Amino acid sequence: MFPDYTQIKLQTLKTSWLSSAGVEAAILRLDLLHPEISGNKWFKLKYNIEAALQQQKDTLLTFGGNRSNHIAATSAAAPKFGLKSIGIIRGAASKNLTLERAQQHGMELKYISRTEYRKRNRPSFIKDIQTAYPQAYIIPEGGNNDLGIKGAEEILELCTASKFSHICCPVGTGSTLAGIISRTNHNQQVLGFCALKKANEQRAMVSNYVRSYFTHGNWEITTDYSLGGFAKKTQVLEKFIQDFKAECHIPLDFIYNAKMIWGIKDFIQNGHFPPGSKILIIHTGGLQGNL
Repeated sequence: MFPDYTQIKLQTLKTSWLSSAGVEAAILRLDLLHPEISGNKWFKLKYNIEAALQQQKDTLLTFGGNRSNHIAATSAAAPKFGLKSIGIIRGAASKNLTLERAQQHGMELKYISRTEYRKRNRPSFIKDIQTAYPQAYIIPEGGNNDLGIKGAEEILELCTASKFSHICCPVGTGSTLAGIISRTNHNQQVLGFCALKKANEQRAMVSNYVRSYFTHGNWEITTDYSLGGFAKKTQVLEKFIQDFKAECHIPLDFIYNAKMIWGIKDFIQNGHFPPGSKILIIHTGGLQGNL
């Protein structure tokens, strides 16, 4: 059966900075689901693919930057269901491993200017795209729609989430965060780590987005750990990734998950999590971005 959920595991973390603070943590390894359709990407795609098949569409069309994990995952998933794929890519044509692999999976790439790309969620823009590609099922950037959230709601079903006092996950569009919040209780605190450059703008946008779905008040978004912006990295972060892998045997992508765990460590060392806290960390995959 595709994908094989038995590959996912909940791994207890053992680090000096956890034990010294009297805090426990475990990481839900969604990155193990599939080498390319990994982590939260599959969960946000699954019901959209189901809808495309039900509507007898023959193509998945979606949006992303030239290093987008969502583009990578969509291109790899489409042929497994007998579908073609089109990626509307932000900015000028470029070459990198993400886009090369997308094309190897059969994805047709269409580049548009950054100005045009900003229109991607406007109804008139979507209408024009649908007219140009009538047999395409359109998925928003990052799988950010109701069906994407529906899939993300299933992530916490992969473990006994109720035993944790805190749940942490990276934040991009906010759809994964929304899905996770929907399956928590009011005694749990959800903490999202925003990875984007315009962090305060993104926090406001994601906050409004999540509130449009849920009235839960048990969550917050921190913008302090983007380390220069989306896909930016530093030598310190690179060393942290290496040290974490050596200590915990878990690889991290530098775009989302490394920055989240960097932030969790800082929060713990500054007493944000009280002793006795049990933290569930969602590893959202995206390791292809490291390449």
